[in-house]
Amino acid sequence: MVIFQLSACTSHQKKILLYANSDIQVDETQKNIIIQDGTTQIEKELTFSGSDPVVLKIQGPKGSYTLEATEDGLYLANLKKDTVVGSLLHIGNEAQTRITQDQLKFQLDSLNKLVSGITTAGKNYFVPPGKIVKISNQLHAKIFGPYSPVPSAFDVSSVPEIYKFYSLSEEKVTINKLTEMSTYKYEKGDEKQDGK
Repeated sequence: MVIFQLSACTSHQKKILLYANSDIQVDETQKNIIIQDGTTQIEKELTFSGSDPVVLKIQGPKGSYTLEATEDGLYLANLKKDTVVGSLLHIGNEAQTRITQDQLKFQLDSLNKLVSGITTAGKNYFVPPGKIVKISNQLHAKIFGPYSPVPSAFDVSSVPEIYKFYSLSEEKVTINKLTEMSTYKYEKGDEKQDGK
């Protein structure tokens, strides 16, 4: 009797999303990257096969450095001048049109922690310039970057996870607006008159 042993073959893959402030020049190995100074949000996606770690050699305005992706999965490499922060989006059918002051203060507190680098809850990310972070095990997760809103027509069922990232300067504007809202005090007469 002959017994065949089947072993599961897994395909090792790493996907790295690069964020930069200028054009991203990549050689044929996809491991040597040159960036220049700039002010435009540029994204480039690199895909690698194999179980070996991927080491990216970055040459930019502030010198040379390396970034390493060791495990399979989806990574974000921040080559920008500004820190980027982001998190997993929880998409549902119900839109919330009003929030309480307590909910607003909770959101404000969470944002302040995130922009300070405190990422206590899972799936929240603080990525300083010149760093790489593993975002997900899901290679087909979708990441929307700074200055790119999630399109209202985007089919959320087409991807396993959705992430939204912002530049630190974008989030500071949001924090200022939420702070203003959280200190608002209702006064009689603030409501709209119904024509009487």
